[in-house]
Amino acid sequence: MIVGEGVVRMQRRVETAEGIEGGGNPSATFAEEAVAGSSSRHPPHASMTPAASRFSSLAQRALGGHWPEYLMEAAGLGFFMLSACLFTVLIEHPGSAARQALGDPLLRRALIGLAMGLTAIAIIYSPFGKRSGAHLNPAVTFTFWRLGKIEDRDAVGYVVAQFVGGALGVAVAAALCGPSLLAHDSVHYAVTQPGEHGPWIAFAAELAISFGLMLTVLVVSNRRALNRYTGLFAGALVALYITFEAPLSGMSMNPARTVASALPAAAWQYAWLYFVAPPLGMLLAAEVYARWKGTQSVLCCKLHHDNASRCIFRCSYSPPGGKT
Repeated sequence: MIVGEGVVRMQRRVETAEGIEGGGNPSATFAEEAVAGSSSRHPPHASMTPAASRFSSLAQRALGGHWPEYLMEAAGLGFFMLSACLFTVLIEHPGSAARQALGDPLLRRALIGLAMGLTAIAIIYSPFGKRSGAHLNPAVTFTFWRLGKIEDRDAVGYVVAQFVGGALGVAVAAALCGPSLLAHDSVHYAVTQPGEHGPWIAFAAELAISFGLMLTVLVVSNRRALNRYTGLFAGALVALYITFEAPLSGMSMNPARTVASALPAAAWQYAWLYFVAPPLGMLLAAEVYARWKGTQSVLCCKLHHDNASRCIFRCSYSPPGGKT
């Protein structure tokens, strides 16, 4: 085989020499030979597994025309995590005047919940949130993908952007506050961890609140008289969950949110819980809604759609009055 390839290349060089004598382009000929030889020895994706090759192909296609929405998703969760860190430092760090003035943990959680609920609402109704749909959560994106409202490539793009954006948000908070403040035991990079009742109670709590959030989003966003208020319902649930549920699981509902805090805190012992329970709870909510109303009743997967921003999803939304 090696001898045969050598003979072929010798013939090509002879032909090239003849081409030079006849006024041909030697550089073009040698370049074509090099490309052909390289292609035959190293075909595209030759060293990749089928799964890796498919992921690479999906990633390349995903960045084609919808990358602005992916960047908006990253910015949205980044801002959410920045707010979570800053408000936790402000209210929970022992050196804070607010912490010294507020002795009741329930009251402190209520203030953080209010701040984060308003942050979620602000993101959802921002220009970025109106355009991307403000999923901000791989479990939300995965559930809408399961319902058939989002293309494979966009689901991949959204999930990657959410993980990257969340991590960057915590990094920005560390740069602003200093690592010593965020690393303090009372703040601990706003990590989500099981409470004193243990991981299985935390698992059940995460499953329940994720189910509640997704079912609320599906019910409200698919009623034309209410869907413009979906962000308000979602923000209110975030505030309530942080106030009352956080002692059980830390209130995540979001694998990317958990990873963003776990990276600098090196808190991975219970990370599996937040990768399993939130998607499972949201998928169960989708199953309940689909059996109740049918998947055809799911209009879109934006949390706020009553706006003029473009929609990249499999959308059947039309504003009140029937105009598209």
